[in-house]
Order: sequence, then C-alpha cells, then structure tokens
Amino acid sequence: MEEDYYKILGVEKDATTDQIKKAYRRTAIKYHPDRNPNNKEAEEKFKQAAEAYEVLSDPEKRAKYDQFGKAGVDGNTGGFGGFDANGMDLNDIIRNFAQNFGFGGFSGSFDDASSTGPRKYQGSDLRVKAKLTLQEMAQGVTKKYKIQKDITCPECHGSGCEKDYKPENCTTCQGRGYVLHTRQSFFGMTQVQEPCPTCHGEGTVIKKPCSHCHGEGIVKGEEIVEVKIPAGVVEGMIVNANGKGNAGKHNGIPGNIQVVIEEIPHPELIRDGQDLIYNLLLTIPQAVLGDSVEIPTIDGKAKINIKAGTQPGTTLRLRGKGLPAIKGYGYGTGDIIVNVSIYIPETLSKTEKRIFEDLKDSENIQSSPSIKDKIFKAFKNYFKA
Repeated sequence: MEEDYYKILGVEKDATTDQIKKAYRRTAIKYHPDRNPNNKEAEEKFKQAAEAYEVLSDPEKRAKYDQFGKAGVDGNTGGFGGFDANGMDLNDIIRNFAQNFGFGGFSGSFDDASSTGPRKYQGSDLRVKAKLTLQEMAQGVTKKYKIQKDITCPECHGSGCEKDYKPENCTTCQGRGYVLHTRQSFFGMTQVQEPCPTCHGEGTVIKKPCSHCHGEGIVKGEEIVEVKIPAGVVEGMIVNANGKGNAGKHNGIPGNIQVVIEEIPHPELIRDGQDLIYNLLLTIPQAVLGDSVEIPTIDGKAKINIKAGTQPGTTLRLRGKGLPAIKGYGYGTGDIIVNVSIYIPETLSKTEKRIFEDLKDSENIQSSPSIKDKIFKAFKNYFKA
C-alpha cells in the first residue's frame, strides 16, 4: 500500500491510541461492505483501514513504521485480533471488526457445522433501520417491528412432511449427510468428502411432502419482533436480534434481524463521539455583566453561569451530560461542550449608538495583546461538527 497509514485513517502522526481506534471505527463503518454492497472501491478502502489500524494500534509496529515506512512492518503483522489484513479475505476482516467493535454480518444458507455429519439449513438474516434520537441513544430503547418473513410451517411444524409422516434416513449416504469419492490428484488417489447429492447434506429425505409448505418446512408469514437497543449506540452500528430472522428450512437454524442504527439530528446539539457540542450565542450585556443561561441537554435543560467578562471562544464543559460508552468502547459518559460566541448587533437605535460612542474610548473597552491572543487561539478549532 503506497498511501500513508495516517492519511488512510485521517489522523495526525502524533495521534493517541484512542484517537486511532476512533478513527478506524469511523472509517471502517463508512466503507463497511454491508453499507456499500458491490462497491469494490469501498471494499478496498475497508481493507486498507484494517491494515492501517493493524500497524498503528501496536506501539512496536507503529515505531517501526514511523522510522522505516511500510517496509519496516511488511511480514510482521498479526496484532489486531491476530490477523493480517493482506493475508486474509474480506470475511475474515469483517469478522475481526465485528468481534472488536460490536458490528454484525450476514449468515449463509447452511450452518457452520462440521461436514462429518448432517447439516442444518440456516435462515437468512433480515435488515431493518432504527432511527433514534440522542435521548434514545443515550438511554437505550426497545423498538417493535412488524416483519414479513419466513416462519415455521404451522401444519407440519417445520418437518416438511405431511401429517403422520416424518423424514426418513437417506439411503444414499445412510443418514451421514455426506458421501466419499475417490479421485486422482497430484499426490495420487485421494478421498474427497462432499455433501450427499440426494439429501443435500441433511441426512434425511421427505417421502410425503407437506401440502401446505410443499416440503420446505417454512411459509411466508408475519411476526411482531421486539429489539432491545442498548445505550451508547452510534450511527452505522448494527445491533443483532439473534434468532429473529427468517426460519430455517426443515427446523433449521433461524437467521438474525440486523438493526442498522441511524441518528436523528438534534436541533441544537452536535454529536462528537461521546461528547455533545452546543454553540452558545451571548449578547454583549450578557458577556460583559455575566448571566445565568439555560443549555439544552439530552433529557431537558441545564443552567450554567456565565462569568462577567466572558470572551468569545470560551469553552465550558458540563461533565457527564454526554453519551455513554457501549461494549467497552470509550470510557464512562461524555460531556456537553459549550462553545461561546457573542452576537454583535447589526442595527442600533440612536440611544444605543450614543452609549457605544461614549464607551469606545474607555480604557476598559480596549483589548490587550494577551486577550487578543487568547481569543484567536480559542477560535482555532471552533464550531467543530
């Protein structure tokens, strides 16, 4: 990879470990294959992000990379979840990301049981969206969905057989679910184990199919599903409701319902990780004389005191009024950060204009170099979105 690892994650070279972790999660969510189906460019960026995090999250590898570049870490990966982003396929990277950051993936048509025995069908996953307010994200919420999906046949109870009948052992594989073939290979004659072509690996066959489901064991139906969404979720995260997806054929393993989190923008608060940002606009009298003002929070209002002589660019912090962490990602609860600015009136009455003209030559009205420097430094990273 020719591109700089720091640029891939969008961080500076002096970024902390926590900043790198946050940047990786943000980048991986953005380019996650589940959010960008059939998008090869996004898939490549997802892989690049995993490779960059693999190196930068490990102090020893990061030091070698900083000194020698990519050549210093080639062939020496394996830190993040013990995998090499270059040496493993996309599914391995997705699986490692899910294990470390709580994101799910899709299931296949069969379960992962060993091929040495009969296999069960696995129902496919379903996906729904949950549009949440900041308050719901902070406190957690239970959402109800009316889902159209495959359900177990009520007539045969999933067996696929007509009443008073049951599946019979497959005579081709003797109920094992697999057959052996002898083949010529580079190493000589070898035995290859394959799913039975008669029962398709199930080990049983249906002689009298159910007329209601035509032997499938599943029919189309509807179900009300409740999904508990934990506190601290972020946009793009996937919450799995295990076993609530499509039923598996022939009493197989049900799939999951994947709930994709979307954030409903707050009219006044801006989310920044676990912190929330509020841009407070004061009048000149409020900034000069001080005041008590109300600040919006997730679940109501909070009063804060504005000191006399408060300067634009001042930052105030309401501890513990932000968002909680989830599944060990992050620490404790975030804060509300209040960025202070001051409104300068565009029009004045004659009386107001005369007051300001009387004040403009006052010594207390004039700023000092130290105050000027302080204000402009504060504005450097102002109005962060």
